[in-house]
Amino acid sequence: AALALLCSSAAAVVVWRWLGKRQIQKKMEEAQRTRDEGLKKMAKIVQQFREQVPSVQTDAILSLPLLELTGRLREGSLSPKTVLYTYLEKALEVTQQTNCLRHFIPECEEQLQEIQRQEDKGLLYGIPVSIKDHIGHKGHLLTCGLVQCLGTVAQEDSVLVKVLKKQGAIPFAMTNVSQSLFSYDCSNPIFGQTLNPFNHQKSPGGSSGGEGALIAGGGSILGIGSDIGGSIRLPSSFCGLCGLKPTAERLSVCDTHFLNVDMCSHPTVPCALGPMARDVDSLALCMKALLCQEMFQLDPTVPPIPFDEEVYSSSAPLRVGYYDTDGYFPLPPCMRRALQETKGALQAAGHQLVPFSPPRIHYVMTELFLKTFFADGGRAWLDVFTGNIVDPSLKSQVNDCKIPRLGKKLLALILKPLVTRIVATLSACRSVKEVWKHHHEIQAYRTEFIAQWRELQLDVVLCPVLGPAFTTGYPGKLLTAISSTMLYNVLNFPAGVVPVSMVTEADEEELKLYRGCCDDPWDQTLKQAVAGAVGLPVAVQCVALPWREELCLRLMKEVETLSHMK
Repeated sequence: AALALLCSSAAAVVVWRWLGKRQIQKKMEEAQRTRDEGLKKMAKIVQQFREQVPSVQTDAILSLPLLELTGRLREGSLSPKTVLYTYLEKALEVTQQTNCLRHFIPECEEQLQEIQRQEDKGLLYGIPVSIKDHIGHKGHLLTCGLVQCLGTVAQEDSVLVKVLKKQGAIPFAMTNVSQSLFSYDCSNPIFGQTLNPFNHQKSPGGSSGGEGALIAGGGSILGIGSDIGGSIRLPSSFCGLCGLKPTAERLSVCDTHFLNVDMCSHPTVPCALGPMARDVDSLALCMKALLCQEMFQLDPTVPPIPFDEEVYSSSAPLRVGYYDTDGYFPLPPCMRRALQETKGALQAAGHQLVPFSPPRIHYVMTELFLKTFFADGGRAWLDVFTGNIVDPSLKSQVNDCKIPRLGKKLLALILKPLVTRIVATLSACRSVKEVWKHHHEIQAYRTEFIAQWRELQLDVVLCPVLGPAFTTGYPGKLLTAISSTMLYNVLNFPAGVVPVSMVTEADEEELKLYRGCCDDPWDQTLKQAVAGAVGLPVAVQCVALPWREELCLRLMKEVETLSHMK
């Protein structure tokens, strides 16, 4: 009797698990079906517009820079309707090639009617805008690429979307992300892998990779991403775009969906929302539009600091700190070449370049960044993977987190003499007392960094960014390769990325000699990840002190202008 009871209990458990997995599968299929139906609807309205207005000069509209497009819309030589449907059509084409759209926003047609009724034309009047998956738009899912979020529908627009609409913008699409937003690839089990539009073997970066692919492919002229370790800057680097991570509190994150565990809105290393576009002037216009009374009234936690046009437009020489490696994860030859070329161009243009060495990056990576997110050994993060549905790009991190605490300590002891950078991901469990100590250590490091910056009397810093684009699947194997971007999340400094060059055959040859700093498995994996990138974009990173976004953009604009003069 006992054996029969045991067997029936085991059978019940198997059936219960099977039913649970079947329910999860149905949820995923429903989400995919909804997405596909939305895209079909999008194609239908584009076709109807095409039949009504067959003579639209699509290429001419798509080639207009944002500033010129806003001018044409405001003067009336182009209609918002023509521009919207032109971008809808192009976005459909780009997502068919790259799988960058998570959802079409049909309410864009209502917003089109609304802006034409507005008396005041906002700074973004008639501009189609794409937004990242987890930025709230009323009536739409906020998934973060997770099954557990498939029932999470935004009850109202996020503050940022409200302000975009107030300024006349038309949100038209939500873009794909990496699962849980905690990867710089762009893949999740629900909506699949997004590809780099320049090379489908390569990743567009992440977690704002859908934005990166859509804008780089020409399907959007302005997008909004988010950044917790490089999630705006890495897709911008991989896809040849300009992207800005502001000081975290400069733009509202109110009503933007983060995970229940707050992985992406950690108080000590907070998440920032920011713009992505084809040129720096577009980023500046977007910031100017968002930093308005509407945002300050809707979210009183945002400091009421309007955009300082005078700082952005200044032509005064800058005192620029620079470095081409942080010593933790040496970047491929093409990225260091781009940095040195940009440094030389800035010097020739009359700016003062000062060597700068960011302090203690090994300490920042192991003691500050990784321990911020894995303070509990990753247990809270593991809870978001309903039904153990984990994207391949995250499996190595998830498996690390599943190792029992004692096992992690033993592995850390064994591996420390061999691969110190891997040990960092295994030794992040602490007591509550240590968590409080950790908060203090981050503040102390910020103070130290700012003191060194001020001692050199720097205005801004020029430094490398991870790139070129990785082959898909590789970002998940190299979590700590993001030290170049992650540093400025820990510091909460504004930082932006500007493309300045492309990978050459000579870069590819030099890559064969790359040894990194430790010649360990991670250095070898990085070499494999970036191989085969000839012709892909190469970028640099520009940084300013907190709340000085305009100065950061000023350096970015200078770098962009000089790179075009080559």
